[in-house]
Amino acid sequence: MHKKLFIPGPVEVRKDVLEKMATPMIGHRSKEASELQRNISNKMRQIFNTKEEILLSTSSGTGLLEGAVRCSTAKRVAIFSIGAFGKRWYEIAQCNNVPADLFEQEWGKAVNVEEIDKALATGKYDSLCVTHNETSTGVMNPVEDIAQVMKKYPEIVWCLDTVSSMGGTEIKVDKLGVDICLTSSQKALGLPPGMAICSFSQKAVERAKKVKFRGYYLDLLSLYNCIQKRDYQYPSTPSISHMFAMDYQLDRILEEGLENRYKRHIEMAEYVRNWAKEYFELFADERYLSNTLTNIKNTRNINVAQLNKELGERGFQISNGYGKLKEKAFRIAHMADFDLSDIKELLDTVNYILKL
Repeated sequence: MHKKLFIPGPVEVRKDVLEKMATPMIGHRSKEASELQRNISNKMRQIFNTKEEILLSTSSGTGLLEGAVRCSTAKRVAIFSIGAFGKRWYEIAQCNNVPADLFEQEWGKAVNVEEIDKALATGKYDSLCVTHNETSTGVMNPVEDIAQVMKKYPEIVWCLDTVSSMGGTEIKVDKLGVDICLTSSQKALGLPPGMAICSFSQKAVERAKKVKFRGYYLDLLSLYNCIQKRDYQYPSTPSISHMFAMDYQLDRILEEGLENRYKRHIEMAEYVRNWAKEYFELFADERYLSNTLTNIKNTRNINVAQLNKELGERGFQISNGYGKLKEKAFRIAHMADFDLSDIKELLDTVNYILKL
């Protein structure tokens, strides 16, 4: 039985989008490939709200996390974490011998913007890495407040992980002043896993030129230079199949209208939050709730794994708490192409199973 995926990713993908991956292959050095990849970049600019260059990577979002932290740091990076995936920035930096300091916040809380200001004021750092939407906790960081701080430090390259939020909530990359904003295909964009996307500002370009060891496959400057010289063709063979699906899905997203899409996500989020507050409790600080995922405290001490098993028998899947929150919380994703009727169907089923 197919299970509808209400998990942080991969998400449910429409049949017509999946079918686009079966489009007959084209050569990756052809004019058709250039046109395909250029079209994707142009459409992505609208979703990112940016005039900067868009880079495509045949990798997970983690691949571009690695590329970003390597290519943006010539001196030292400040990493502000509010959960498991924020901490991943730091683990990547350590594995790549990039000098880094980790500033951790209690799970369920948003980043302390004053701490960012205090850290950057020391002059020790030339890059900043932050997660926008933390799926381990259900918190969405106040990027507008961070942007106000960043205006004081124009020399610092700001990298923002929007893997689980881009396409599900409005992010004005240029207005915020984000230099490298990255996301991946398998979450709010509603595509299969396997592709990652990022914006790459001119400030980021100039910084990368000063970094001697940027890696090879994930060298963002190499990707940038190649698409400039080769008309949006990349150094290595990309996943053309993913790109066919992405080009098609981006047309669908823009046809729906970004305002309508974001409104739909908020409607789903509010419904899940209200349900959670009626029967359980929200885990995250209510001032900073994610629009694409809700993390729910297991105040009834239910067996989350058993609930998921019974949901699976009925064609649904949610997520247990992440890491140290396993069985202490559970997570319901509400992103991509689901609508309110899908959410109601899921929660009605949960209510039936739990006799709520």
